[in-house]
Amino acid sequence: MADGTPRLSMLLIAYNQAGTIADAIAGALAQDYANLEIILSDDASSDETWQLMQQAVRDYRGPHRIVLNRNPSNLGIGAHLDRATRLSSGELLLVAAGDDVSLPQRASLCASAWVAAGCRPDLIAGSLIAMDADGSRQESISPDQLATYRNAADWLARPPLVIGAAQAWTRRLFDRHGGLPSGVVYEDLVMVFRAIVGGGAITLDQPLVRYRRGGYSAKQASLSAADVARRLLRGARGALVEIPLLLQAAQLAGQEAAVASAFAAKLRREGFIHDMLTAGNQAQRLRLFVTTPGVPLAVRLRLLAYAAFPWVLAPWFAAKRWRARRKGAKVS
Repeated sequence: MADGTPRLSMLLIAYNQAGTIADAIAGALAQDYANLEIILSDDASSDETWQLMQQAVRDYRGPHRIVLNRNPSNLGIGAHLDRATRLSSGELLLVAAGDDVSLPQRASLCASAWVAAGCRPDLIAGSLIAMDADGSRQESISPDQLATYRNAADWLARPPLVIGAAQAWTRRLFDRHGGLPSGVVYEDLVMVFRAIVGGGAITLDQPLVRYRRGGYSAKQASLSAADVARRLLRGARGALVEIPLLLQAAQLAGQEAAVASAFAAKLRREGFIHDMLTAGNQAQRLRLFVTTPGVPLAVRLRLLAYAAFPWVLAPWFAAKRWRARRKGAKVS
């Protein structure tokens, strides 16, 4: 750290975001904090995202160090952030997505807050200005005040609202827990938990990012049984990677007892969802329904319907699609 100005890295990751990547890069380049490097990383996009990344910084002569990277194959969010982090050199790492726009003061506000707190917090969250895909209908979103969470028990009692688009975390937090493996979807949840059980986390009230709704992790309308099944399976696959990471973080902090039972129940539930939705035939599904212990009957009945008898749900989803059309929603 030179003259009280820590080295920061902005990790701007993108995948098939050719329509928004130029604005995201412009926001990164406009940062008013000098001691900043910017990692621009493309996750093997099939559109022009990579070419537009290169074009955006080809003639850049500003104060920030630029690192360009393109993954040879698609890694997914968690492993992509892991790769970008390992390419960076900052003490504090700002996460940015290819469809969001960091405000010019984002890096300087995070650096000032971190230094003012004695560089103790392992994670800084910020408020966001949410916008629709076209940039209209803006509104403010404020994550929970993370300083009020002291340990794993607090996190379990009231899981915080977290939005990774305006987060920054320390390199030491990343290194302490061995990074982010492939399969992680909700890296913001994982990193917040790691910070809470470690050096702590804080939330800034100032908006740091213009956040575009409708990204990878946005909630999508489920207008058929197949939609729900896909969403549940995707969530289960992520949870089966992420929950063990949370448990490992609690163990490292000596707080395993506070969460072990709840995490074990969650793993049983998500494992059942995964197995039911990937079972090869009806006999396997019925056997899972009957023989899986520790999963509530209501959950097993619901999954059996989606996996084995989706036709039972067809009238309900038909009514849902009709209501969506009446409201002018786009039904795909």
